[in-house]
Amino acid sequence: MKKIYHLSTCSNCQRIIKDLQPLTDFELQDIKTEPITATQLEQMHSLSNSYESLFSKRAVLYRERNLKEQNLTETDFKDLILEQYTFLKRPVIIVENQIFIGNSKKVVEAAKMAIHS
Repeated sequence: MKKIYHLSTCSNCQRIIKDLQPLTDFELQDIKTEPITATQLEQMHSLSNSYESLFSKRAVLYRERNLKEQNLTETDFKDLILEQYTFLKRPVIIVENQIFIGNSKKVVEAAKMAIHS
């Protein structure tokens, strides 16, 4: 499987996708127009072993809901991601059985190497 979960309105996601070209055989899913399903999230979890690693603590709603003050469980992270797409750390890049989460330079470089090796 080769897939990228992204947000088309996110300039970081678009820059990263452009930087990763060519993306032969990749499926791109805009999580705003095509929300992730529980099955898709479970698949991401099976590769990352953590819903928290898939969760964006930079999301505006994270601050607005004072979630930092709460002791969130893995189930809470899962439910929040399914409830609101902005809680998914982006982009999520899946290359066969590897997952790359987020937009840090290190993660993007590792994804690029996996894609083009």
